[in-house]
Amino acid sequence: MERPVKISARDLRNGLLTSLWFMFLTFPLLVVRADPIEKTITWRWPNMMYVGAATFVIYLISRAWLAHRHERFNRAARVDQPAARGAASSLMSRPRVIMPLLGLIGVVALAIPLIFSTYQTNIMITALMYVVLGLGLNIVVGVAGLLDLGYVAFYAVGAYSYALLNLHFDIGFWTALPIGALLAALFGILLGFPVLRLRGDYLAIVTLGFGEIIRLILENWNEFSMGPSGISNIPRPGLFGLELDLGQSITYLYYLMIGLVLFTIFVVNRLQNSRIGRAWFALREDETACQAMGIDKTRTKLTAFALGATWAGMVGVIFAAKTTFVNPASFTFLESAIILCIVVLGGMGSIIGVILGAFALILLPEYLRALADYRMLVFGAVLVLMMIFRPQGFIANVRRTYTFGEKQEGA
Repeated sequence: MERPVKISARDLRNGLLTSLWFMFLTFPLLVVRADPIEKTITWRWPNMMYVGAATFVIYLISRAWLAHRHERFNRAARVDQPAARGAASSLMSRPRVIMPLLGLIGVVALAIPLIFSTYQTNIMITALMYVVLGLGLNIVVGVAGLLDLGYVAFYAVGAYSYALLNLHFDIGFWTALPIGALLAALFGILLGFPVLRLRGDYLAIVTLGFGEIIRLILENWNEFSMGPSGISNIPRPGLFGLELDLGQSITYLYYLMIGLVLFTIFVVNRLQNSRIGRAWFALREDETACQAMGIDKTRTKLTAFALGATWAGMVGVIFAAKTTFVNPASFTFLESAIILCIVVLGGMGSIIGVILGAFALILLPEYLRALADYRMLVFGAVLVLMMIFRPQGFIANVRRTYTFGEKQEGA
């Protein structure tokens, strides 16, 4: 019989402080209501009481749940060996559940353009684009441990590659796609060289500056990038020369993104399990020990930056083809922050976690539009709660462990 979880006085005090803090944060939005027409201010004090009470209750429930989970973990650690073997055998039957589930997800994904409207399909295309961007940044941040705050610069390089090549040389989408990826990889290498000796906060500051430099060049070099006005009339992807209307183009682009996501998952998974992937993980854990073990730190870092930038360049080309218009305002630091949130929220180094994080961060604000002014408050509260109660993300990356047992007698 499980023992009831006790709430300590410390938990009550921390819950009270947390509720007061949330009341202070939400005070301007939920309590004060200004009417600029009538020039009046309405004070909604009950809203503050609701926020404080709800925060206090949620905090106590979360603490009780964490204590209960810790107790269950301790009991599971004391389980006997036959039970552990039974659990291992149950894990072997997991593919019988996973494969039908993956098949169901695949059928639903393929049927979305046939079931939902063009608007919903367009939202899903955006979510899939951020899935690829998150998986690309996951190579740099989640696997190699290199904090990159200027990832949007490679995204902009891919988008402007297609826009400028089509504007000046009439190059189509399929030709511009690999060119944009290669140019973004080249810029990734150019960024990697100056930051080879940097780590931590210094690396983040340099990459942030690199992203801002690219944006400012695109915004002020009018002869090259058309400045703030941007470039319009970018053609959408073609299908063997067939003329597609807007709805057909969106459907075609959706299935194209499905293929790119699957290709990205396959390549990133193979990279993580390869020799260079293990070098990235070693670099993330301890850079000094990694170099002492004979791993070429220069090549490992440059490879991470180049491969991570490659996916951003490809998505940038698709972004230009999707919107048929690009300008520097689409590539601000906020984009880099959102992509980094996807990686952190989903789970550093976890492919499935990044996918879930991308769908949560992109679809949640979109489908909370019914809450009007409160949707971003809910969105921010979800991020805060996730970082407090599950800092490892939705799905933590499971590291492989190797156990060496003693050889039995007579074996």
